Amino acid sequence: MHIKNVNLETVIGITSDLPKNDKMEVAFAGKSNVGKSSLINALMNRKSYARTSQQPGKTQTINFYNINSELYFVDLPGYGYAKVSLETKQKWGKMIDRYLMKSEMLRLIFLLVDIRHEPSENDKNMYDWAVRYGFNPIIIATKSDKISRSQRQKQMAVIRKKLNVIEGTPIIPFSALSKDGRDEIYEYIQASLEAFSEESIHGNEN
Repeated sequence: MHIKNVNLETVIGITSDLPKNDKMEVAFAGKSNVGKSSLINALMNRKSYARTSQQPGKTQTINFYNINSELYFVDLPGYGYAKVSLETKQKWGKMIDRYLMKSEMLRLIFLLVDIRHEPSENDKNMYDWAVRYGFNPIIIATKSDKISRSQRQKQMAVIRKKLNVIEGTPIIPFSALSKDGRDEIYEYIQASLEAFSEESIHGNEN
């Protein structure tokens, strides 16, 4: 997959209506500071288009990036940041819930977890949430360059067990530094895009 054009097209807050998009949406979910913006930038071949921050809890909106006028990358607010008030956390939760429930174009969810740590209860809740809405999230184990190759398999097994993922669910180690894992992520996006195109063709025929 070759990304040529990127445009931050829509930013929605807690009270905003969801955009009525006509292209497939790929959502990225994960706790604050898990490396979501770094992953999205790596996929878009941009250094800092998606806002990265040393300050967790920075993304408080849902950001829709138009990719090649073919699909959208949807950056969901990071969750689980301790210094954010309970009221704010609940509002973010409702915003994500509303998106998962109401988006008609969402076809693929990537759930990011830090490969160095056991997934948190929030990670587990996010995974179960997505499954409940009929999705089968692909897990991206970020910051894979921070541990040795021998540790990766062990940590991926921990992630698989803790999240209790659906059998056959891919877990992709990813490094924003080396871009390891990026091509595999592209492959899943491309496959979903092709399936979406087929779905659209058959939908128009009916």
